[in-house]
Amino acid sequence: MPAGLSVCVIVHNEAQNLPQCLASVDFCQEIVVIDSGSTDATVAIAGAAGAQVVQQPWLGFSAQRNVALDHASGDWVFEIDADERVSEELRAELQRFLADPPDGVDIAGIPRREVFLGRALGNAAKYPKYGHRLFRRGAYRHDEQRTVHEGLAPVGVVQPLSGDLVHLVATSWREAVADAWRYARLEAGQLNSPRSPGAALKGALIRPLVKLGYRWTVDGGWRDGWRGLVYIWLDCATDSVVWLRHLLGRRGHERGRSGVAGEAHYGSRRFHVGSLRVVGIAAGAAAAASAQAWLEQAREAGADAVLVAPGPAAQEGAVRTRSLARVGPLALIRALDAEEQLRPIDAVVAFGASGRLLARALPPSLRGHMHGITQETAPRSVNWQDRDLDPA
Repeated sequence: MPAGLSVCVIVHNEAQNLPQCLASVDFCQEIVVIDSGSTDATVAIAGAAGAQVVQQPWLGFSAQRNVALDHASGDWVFEIDADERVSEELRAELQRFLADPPDGVDIAGIPRREVFLGRALGNAAKYPKYGHRLFRRGAYRHDEQRTVHEGLAPVGVVQPLSGDLVHLVATSWREAVADAWRYARLEAGQLNSPRSPGAALKGALIRPLVKLGYRWTVDGGWRDGWRGLVYIWLDCATDSVVWLRHLLGRRGHERGRSGVAGEAHYGSRRFHVGSLRVVGIAAGAAAAASAQAWLEQAREAGADAVLVAPGPAAQEGAVRTRSLARVGPLALIRALDAEEQLRPIDAVVAFGASGRLLARALPPSLRGHMHGITQETAPRSVNWQDRDLDPA
């Protein structure tokens, strides 16, 4: 691969998970392991795999990852955790990507396949659940004010990959509950909201119940059976524990801030930075062709543009298309949610009568905040770099 790739891993007592993790990235030119004082065989395992091992007392997730970035030397960086594995499909895709990186792209979105209690999940875990794990070295750093959810905020086009990064979430009930409790403590440390009974009632009861119903029905979590239900329930229960701890003033010793208001979800990564992002939706071939032409003009004017439309008829053109077998309300919601995972959506533009009808069924969180842009708007008349329009 012409472009060098550095793998960055932060670890602490990961002797059980680390061998398979490192074996899955043995095609990379450099492996950087940041250890925070392991007392098991973690360091020996990393050294035997040819990794550069750096001892660093724990500074927090974001800071530890930045230490790893400081020791990387490749043109590109790939971040992975010890309980994750690069699938064969992703391995081949990374090699193709780095052999000829797309012009104007400095970050990629990698789908994460969650394995929970022995089974790979899909809808219940909001698959593809893109993570920004591959990026040009020097283009990004982690926000050290965040105690958890230390993901990156892309400023431009994100290239979605299709190969899975396999994540072994929990192999036992005990591990699943322990992980949920640990993350609840971390998330409580960055919640930014008044400690009032009303806010706690909404955050600890109403929102988790609504989330449970939405994830089970609209997201289609029911497809993953009882494991899917347990996974979603633990996620919602974590939200409740976070707010209860916040109300009681038990916010833990690792403090940070999410960067979003208390009314929004404290774990949100929807930071609107860089060029504005527009997603076109179309339900038929004719509407998709019109959308492609409109979005291409928006892209030339500086927008980050993508089209969600039915399959082969909408594949021609420079604007990337997220293809759907058929465009229905639930399929559209899931497609837009996947695009939101890659990078926050600023505007959704519907093309054709069917597209406009489908757009009315979208939840507010997936409609974008720029509601005045329609297919009749001249794409070049919009200032796609204007961040003053963004409430975030």
